[in-house]
Amino acid sequence: MTDGRRIATVSQINNYIKAVLDKVPVLQNIWIKGEISNLKIHSSGHIYLTLKDEGSVLKAVMFRNAAAHLRFKPADGTKVLARGKIGVYESGGQYQMYIEEMEAEGMGDLYARFEALKRMLSEEGLFDESRKKAIPKFPETIGIVTSPTGAAIRDMINVLRRRCPMVKVIIFPCLVQGTDAAKSICEGIEYFNTKKKVDVIITGRGGGSIEDLWAFNEEITARAVASSEIPVISAVGHEVDFTICDFVSDLRAPTPSAAAELAVPDVTELRRTMDSLKSAMSALLKNRVETQARQLELLTKRRSLTQFGKFLLDKQQDADLLLDRCVMAFKNKKQVSEKLFGALCGKLSALSPLAVFERGYTSTTKNGKTVKNISQLSEGDNIVLRLTDGEADCLVTGRREINEI
Repeated sequence: MTDGRRIATVSQINNYIKAVLDKVPVLQNIWIKGEISNLKIHSSGHIYLTLKDEGSVLKAVMFRNAAAHLRFKPADGTKVLARGKIGVYESGGQYQMYIEEMEAEGMGDLYARFEALKRMLSEEGLFDESRKKAIPKFPETIGIVTSPTGAAIRDMINVLRRRCPMVKVIIFPCLVQGTDAAKSICEGIEYFNTKKKVDVIITGRGGGSIEDLWAFNEEITARAVASSEIPVISAVGHEVDFTICDFVSDLRAPTPSAAAELAVPDVTELRRTMDSLKSAMSALLKNRVETQARQLELLTKRRSLTQFGKFLLDKQQDADLLLDRCVMAFKNKKQVSEKLFGALCGKLSALSPLAVFERGYTSTTKNGKTVKNISQLSEGDNIVLRLTDGEADCLVTGRREINEI
């Protein structure tokens, strides 16, 4: 300006302060201890709050992605440890903490114990899917190990009665919070395994802080669930709550109500399914009967059935004609064969040596060998003459050669 004053806008100031704070390393990843006040959980999932101590307050915000990983339910008055960075909300002209992680005071030790036990049991194979037992599809009796006075048991019974009214429910009342809670839960699981009166066990409680749910993170509880011969459904807390019991159980339900839904079939839905199948089978059977009826009607209209007598006479006539053809063919074949046989006999007769004998010729043999010329004979030889009707033994008394003219 002409008067020499340096003038900046509000946005420029806020931007400058933001840039300064962003350059301070210690403020980019810092843990702050304080008490929650003015808590507001927005419908967007973001959490707005104020951290305070005896001497001061600090506004803070935890966006939805970070808030989804909270392991406790924040409330006004809760003492917490929050990790995040200090920055400037430019539109509001105020600095605040952007929380990336938050835990209830003392929660760090519990979480460390939780992770250590989880790692140990995982290495032992207690979380393996191969060892988990199948939940029966149609159980007759359900055993529930939980507090008899909590909202969880009421929710489970309501769901069980609505989905499968005929299922029997046995409740083992136990502690679900406090020093003796883990022991009490183990007694319930052991009771059902000893009595063998149930088909599946549900154990759990409603949501709460990690301290409230700690009985389900104890090693004795985990081993009792893992060693149960009866399938166990874990139903601890809300959907975001996970306990050791969830990992070792045969099935983890996000809520107690969901556990009841997973434990039994919906009878109403089964009836609808059965009605649908019944209708489909009836339609299929009706269609099959109608198809067969049409085929039968077509068959009954065939000439072979409607005019069976005439059909049979026609076939008899066809048979007579066929027989006549066969006889004629046989006679023709016989005549041809007889002519051929006669011709062959004539040829055979003409070539037969017996025909030569009939003309006065003989066959001479000496010592079983045929005599072909006079040189083979000598005076005194015994020879055999073969004639038309016999043989004659002869003695050679002389021989004469005949010269060809």
